[in-house]
Amino acid sequence: MIFNSIEFILFLPVVIILYYLTPQRFRWVLLLAASYYFYMSWKVEYIFLIIFSTLVDYFSGLMMERQSSKKKRLPFLILSLVTNLGLLFFFKYYNFGAENLNLLFDKIGLSQDIPMMDFLLPVGISFYTFQTLSYSIDVYFGRQKAEKHLGYFALYVSFFPQLVAGPIERFSSLTPQFKENHTFTYENFANGLRLILYGWFIKMVIADNLAVVVEQIYASPENFSSLDILTGISFYSIQIYSDFYGYSIIAIGSALIMGIKLMDNFKTPYLAKHIAEFWQRWHISLSTWFRDYLYFPLGGNKVKLSRWVLNILIVFIVSGFWHGANWTFIIWGSIFGVTYLVEHLINRLFKLQKEQKPFSLQHLMLAFKTFIIVTIAWVFFRSQSLDEALQVFSSLFHNTNLSGTELSTPMFVWVFLILFMLSDFLLYNKRFDKWIAQFPLIGRWSIYTILIFSIIVFAGVEDFPFIYFQF
Repeated sequence: MIFNSIEFILFLPVVIILYYLTPQRFRWVLLLAASYYFYMSWKVEYIFLIIFSTLVDYFSGLMMERQSSKKKRLPFLILSLVTNLGLLFFFKYYNFGAENLNLLFDKIGLSQDIPMMDFLLPVGISFYTFQTLSYSIDVYFGRQKAEKHLGYFALYVSFFPQLVAGPIERFSSLTPQFKENHTFTYENFANGLRLILYGWFIKMVIADNLAVVVEQIYASPENFSSLDILTGISFYSIQIYSDFYGYSIIAIGSALIMGIKLMDNFKTPYLAKHIAEFWQRWHISLSTWFRDYLYFPLGGNKVKLSRWVLNILIVFIVSGFWHGANWTFIIWGSIFGVTYLVEHLINRLFKLQKEQKPFSLQHLMLAFKTFIIVTIAWVFFRSQSLDEALQVFSSLFHNTNLSGTELSTPMFVWVFLILFMLSDFLLYNKRFDKWIAQFPLIGRWSIYTILIFSIIVFAGVEDFPFIYFQF
């Protein structure tokens, strides 16, 4: 079940109505059942992975809390880490490891052949794995009390709005909200629907229409001119942003209608002045997870310079590998790591001013520079192989005189793309629901009407799944 499907349009109102009709002490039962049903609509068998992971982490948390020292808690933390990372590595990285080991064996003359596995990657496994790991680690360090109620803990792991692609929530932020007696309020209802509507618009009208153009370019870049390829890779930057941003605010809006507040996952990242700020604005729940559970444990910036440089590279490379079992993702993460360090060095050498007035010429020039860097990195992210990425770059720089295949980009796509990019300026450090609430009634409903009309008339004909479902 996906957010822009008829099934979800029918599913969500039923859950919300039953939620407010159900006494507070039983609501966890309803939400847990709805979340499991939501997940099983993809593949029934994989619900057992979530249940198994839930039981292991629930047991580990209880056992850790009963121990008097970290040394005694450590075996149960290891149990949680091995179980969750073991499942993640088996389903997501086994074939990658087997393929590369087989290549290595061939090069050194060994006849050993590791068999490849044929299975479907469980949807959302990277997200709920990191969510449960944060709980186990927090309990181990005494930052979080173990949850004694299995139902509430299971709901924390599987809450349907953010189960498949985040935001990756912390236990201390999400679970207490399940235990509160939320009453229906017009403000939550209106703001939730606003976010869902805008999320549908930027996913179905912006992302899905751009996807058609991007697919043409990446299918055969050698057949397109440099200008067309430049258009295509730039479109992908906007496509992946609007696709994942759309998912995130639909998730936030769906939860908000029930009075449950999820963290913001995007804050106009393409208006960031440098890569460090970009990662403070893009996929915020993941970047803060790596900060708290990898960067800080490695020593953060409270170490000597050489070790800090290594820490930065480790975080970005691991972040890239988290996204997928392919060398292209590792290169993608490395690009961000190296660029982060280069920008940091330049800022220190030239003592550049860190704060610029919003939308000043300097801000816009720096944001454009950041967009170029990110767009280059996205080529590796989007490509299925290193060869494909190199083919895109080769065609970009060598097809300057090629008229190529005609790139089909309807005029309305350009119109909506420009409007969406301009909307980021209006939403700079704001969220759509709070921004539109400031308008008078006629202004709000004019915008609602335009969004609904655009979805009905201009939604992409092809059905493209949310990009981050593959992670």
